[in-house]
Amino acid sequence: MARNKPLNAKEFADEIQAFADFGKETNILDFPDPAISIPVYVNEFWTSKQRAAHSLHEVSYRACFKPQLPRFFISRLTQPGDAVYDPFMGRGTTVLEAALLGRRPIGCDINPLSERLVRPRLYPPTWNEVETRLTALNLDKSSEVWDDLLVFYHPNTLRQIVNLRSYLLTRRQEGPLDPVDAWIQMVATNRLTGHSPGFFSVYTLPPNQAVSIESQKRINQKRAQVPPERDIKAIILRKTRSLLSKLQARELKTLTANTPLLVTGSSDNTSAIASASIQLAVTSPPFLDIVNYQADNWLRCWFNGIDAKAVAIWQLKKPADWQAAMTRTFRELHRILANGGFVAFEVGEVRNGKILLETIVVPSPMEAVLNPLMF
Repeated sequence: MARNKPLNAKEFADEIQAFADFGKETNILDFPDPAISIPVYVNEFWTSKQRAAHSLHEVSYRACFKPQLPRFFISRLTQPGDAVYDPFMGRGTTVLEAALLGRRPIGCDINPLSERLVRPRLYPPTWNEVETRLTALNLDKSSEVWDDLLVFYHPNTLRQIVNLRSYLLTRRQEGPLDPVDAWIQMVATNRLTGHSPGFFSVYTLPPNQAVSIESQKRINQKRAQVPPERDIKAIILRKTRSLLSKLQARELKTLTANTPLLVTGSSDNTSAIASASIQLAVTSPPFLDIVNYQADNWLRCWFNGIDAKAVAIWQLKKPADWQAAMTRTFRELHRILANGGFVAFEVGEVRNGKILLETIVVPSPMEAVLNPLMF
């Protein structure tokens, strides 16, 4: 629904209370912690029955939310040209959705892999450009390979992967990759391992997580499988066609009209982002130590020349440590939020429902002098 101007806090609360787009009325409950007095609004505010998300979002990543979530807030609380931010960028769902809606996309993530998954989709090349570049590459030349990776790949496939990796890392040493090479790197990273012939590997876990070499040996033995030979150029081109399938000319113009700011660093220290410059932040932080991003992304990091062990991703087992980290992040959000700006912070339950992260996180913005509006 097109709006003449963004909603203010009261207007947004009124709309949430009256929301019934999917045939359900909003229930208003008390916050689980009786010491905190904010309303809890319960409804189906976005649904999988809505129009499918844009094809550019189809990049696998652990613990990511649906594009409908950031769209819900972006469309109501901002206007075209406003800056929309995600301090835990991940695969870039908020950043990409903001760009598609004509907002200025700003994101931050401690893992350099995040920027390499996000930026290419803000400057997508054409399929023909990708095909021309791939055709020019000789990926079958002799090269040294890491034999341990043969549990995932046919020797000829691994040789292609190693040659593509070497080409991309050499180009990156010479300066930033151009949009075509950056796109190829992003797609190849997304196709490294998976559970169908659309990936470079033999059958393994879904593509948002890479098992260890020893675990893959067990999978191969259990399934009595050996890695088949794959044509990685053809796989990259098929995935490129899929990612670009819904991209219209007007959307491409909107994407490239904005100047994104993607920061590789910690969410509690973002000096590259100007004070009072963000209208809306939409994010979901790491849920304590539930997801081991380092272990899940070790193969993707290898392909991108990133030392996964050197990436200081928060793995905070103790709720008090997690709350302290969130408070530091909210203090930084307080600095960069414009007057009247909003934060949409998605959390859930962990430890089989024994810990409700909302009860832990809500005191953090309050300590950072932000006003919790609702949950």
